[in-house]
Amino acid sequence: MLKKGSKLYSILTGTCPKCNSDKMFVNPNPYNIGQNLKMHTRCRKCGFVYKMETSFFFGAMYVSYGLAVFLGMVIFGIAYALGAGLLTAFGWIFFLLFALMPVITRVSRAIYINLFVNYDANAVKRYEENA
Repeated sequence: MLKKGSKLYSILTGTCPKCNSDKMFVNPNPYNIGQNLKMHTRCRKCGFVYKMETSFFFGAMYVSYGLAVFLGMVIFGIAYALGAGLLTAFGWIFFLLFALMPVITRVSRAIYINLFVNYDANAVKRYEENA
């Protein structure tokens, strides 16, 4: 299920969507807030340019919103099923979404770029031949 070459692998590991061999983000720790969104300009293995056009990742904000709404519904369902009151459930939603925001932001970028780029098993080989 989570094998190299799948979009899910690229999203969950934060690797290049083209070759799945190099990390997209400079710092692997999403909680380093100063460098949370800092990405390499291009993949060091296949040469793929991450920022394909100006403001490319603007669309990732919509993905982030969708993820936050989905997670909020899941958190609410779990809290409510465990007998928490309405205010307590919303408190958990606020707390967990706030705590997970750096991770949600990175995952949103990974999902967004994977919507437009497909895996190419020969990308690294071609890049090395042309270099």
